[in-house]
Formats: sequence, structure tokens, C-alpha cells
Amino acid sequence: MKVLHVITGLDAGGAELQLAMLLRHTRHEADVVTLYNPGPVADMIRDEGTSVRDLGMRSNRELGALVRLRKLIRDGRYDVVHTHLYRTQVYARPAARLAGTPVVLTTEHSIGETHIERRPMTRSVRALYLTSELFSDATIAVSDIVRDRLARWGVPGRKITVVPNGVEVTELSFDPAARQQVREQFGIAPDTYVIGALGRLDPNKRVDLTMEAAKPLLGDKCKFLVIGRGEDQERLEQAAARLGVSEHVIFGGYQRDTTAMLSAFDLYVAASLQETFGLSVLEALASGLPTLYTTCPALDGIHTERARQVTGTPEALGQEIRKEVESGPRERIADRSVFAEYGMESVVTRIDDLYEEILAGRPQRVRKRAARPKPPSPRPRPASGIAD
Repeated sequence: MKVLHVITGLDAGGAELQLAMLLRHTRHEADVVTLYNPGPVADMIRDEGTSVRDLGMRSNRELGALVRLRKLIRDGRYDVVHTHLYRTQVYARPAARLAGTPVVLTTEHSIGETHIERRPMTRSVRALYLTSELFSDATIAVSDIVRDRLARWGVPGRKITVVPNGVEVTELSFDPAARQQVREQFGIAPDTYVIGALGRLDPNKRVDLTMEAAKPLLGDKCKFLVIGRGEDQERLEQAAARLGVSEHVIFGGYQRDTTAMLSAFDLYVAASLQETFGLSVLEALASGLPTLYTTCPALDGIHTERARQVTGTPEALGQEIRKEVESGPRERIADRSVFAEYGMESVVTRIDDLYEEILAGRPQRVRKRAARPKPPSPRPRPASGIAD
């Protein structure tokens, strides 16, 4: 089968990195299109052999982008269009159906209680989402809580399938050499205790809450290393100055090597207000890190000594951070029992199977069209507004 993944952008974030990992393991031929902002994950995907094209959108209301996307999908003769993230769902689901694509589905990564991808859940946002959902065959929810939120929003339960995010457990294993290299990179001494946070910087992640909780412990022997970038960085830097910890909070920016960054930490803290899955917590556990988190649906009902849920207040979080810092760095052992259902290969197999299951349920004429071999042709030039 020939699959086109359409995503809003490919800056460093959970949904974007999940797509990159999916492409490594899928058994189907795949291409990627971004609506705008290809970002560093696009480079990663290209380096691993998958085509990425940029539609070049410049506004949220660019109806011409729907026309360009429909043409791209039709010309590519895709059997499946798989959409990711809100804006893409609004544009690509109808574009794919208008192009005659046999299978159209989406993965819902980021629907919270009050926001979807940092957008307030207004009536107009919900109406656009549900209207575009009419053009889709199925929605993958990354957790039970996402499934329940989608159903409350109005997505028919029969169209929702739960497939969790996946983790490359082996690739995230602790690397002592990388630990030393990263610490040298950021000027951190080998015997310094490092509290870590990793991911896109936005207010929901509440990195400033971790700063406030850890403030009494930060100093020459304890640093807070924040890896990632985003619109919240300036506010966070101001918060560090206000708390008087700027000297001991290191903003490391985007770093491609997640394994190396996690290896440099001694404790992982995820203080998010809301989460749809909690992928960063699982990545930390794969690296053998002790982890404190405020919310992580992926761990609901799963007991692990390595991760503890904490109330999201400076006092409660601070007490738990103090316990870990005063105990010193732990031996790095991944709790393999956590990853029985979260290995990336098994997750991608379930997604590939879903494509085929949906196609098998379509009328015979549609199945025959999807089964026709694609005529060989030179790589087409990008349409207007689309750049490789």
C-alpha cells in the first residue's frame, strides 16, 4: 500500500517524533507532507529515506491549500492518507476524500480537557473538527483517555481505535559515554546531580513549577537541565530570574539525540497540567531514570517503582525531588514490564493492520483501484507553493 502522512509541521514534538518512528517500522511505502514549518524532524525523516514535502501554508484560513493538497494526493495515487494534528485534520481529511483516496484516517495525539493542541475548545474549533471527521474512516486515539474525550466531543465510538504511542526501548537505553559528552557540552561536572525535563516548551508543561519546586536544592551540586524549544522559553527564562535560579537552570534548546540527553539526567520530572499520553515519561523510564510526574495516562493502572505520581504543587513536588536528590543518583535500570504494550514495532504493526482492515471493508471496486500497480514515472515537480 502507498501511504501519505500529512502533519501540520515537523518541529520537535511528541506527535512529530512518533511519526518519524512509525516511518522506520511501517511495512508500507510512505511519503510525508507538512502544511508548513518542516523543522528538524523533517531533516531526520529525509535522512532516513522518506520524502518530505512542504505545502507552504501561510495562514490558518488558506483555502487554496486544500486545492493544492487534493491535487498532490490525487497525483500521488495514494491508497491511504493518514493525518496528524488539528489543522491537518481540518484540511487533509476532506482533501483526501475529494481526491478519491480509498482509506482516510487520523491519529489524535493532543486533545485535552480544555484545549486541543493549545487551542481553546471553542464551538467553532469543535465544529471544524467534527465536520472534517465526516470525511474520515477512523480515528486512532493514543490512550483510553483520548478515546473518551473524542467520544464526548462527538466522534462516533465505532470509528475510534485505541493504539498507544510507541517507544524505541532499546535505542533509549542508558549510555555512559553520552552522559559524559552531554555534561561536558553544557559545562556540568560529573558529580553534579541533574534534574531533567525534555520536550516542547509550552505553558501546559509547567517547567516553571519544577523550577519553583527544586529551587531550595539548586546550586553548584544540583542543576536543572531543560531540553527543548518553544514559545514559552522567554517566560521560563524570566521565571528563572524571578526565582533567583538562572545560574542553575540550563536551557539546552532542541537536541536531536534524546538518548544522550536522558543519559545526562539523574531524575526526570514531568509536571504537565494535562497529557493525552505521557510519552516523555515512558522515554525516561526506558533510559532507567527515576521519574516524577503529575499526569501520565500511559501509566494508568501500571505499577512501577521507578515512576511516582505527584500532586502538582511546589510543596508536594519539592518534597519528592528532595528525596531523590538527597538519595543520590540511582543505578540505571529500565523497568521492562512497563513496555510490554508500548514497543514501537508492535504499535506500528497495529497501525499497518488497521489500514488493511479498513480497505478490506470498502467496496470491491475501491479495493481493485487500490490494488492496481502505480505507473512508473519520474518524480513530479512540486506544485505551486510546495517545496521539497
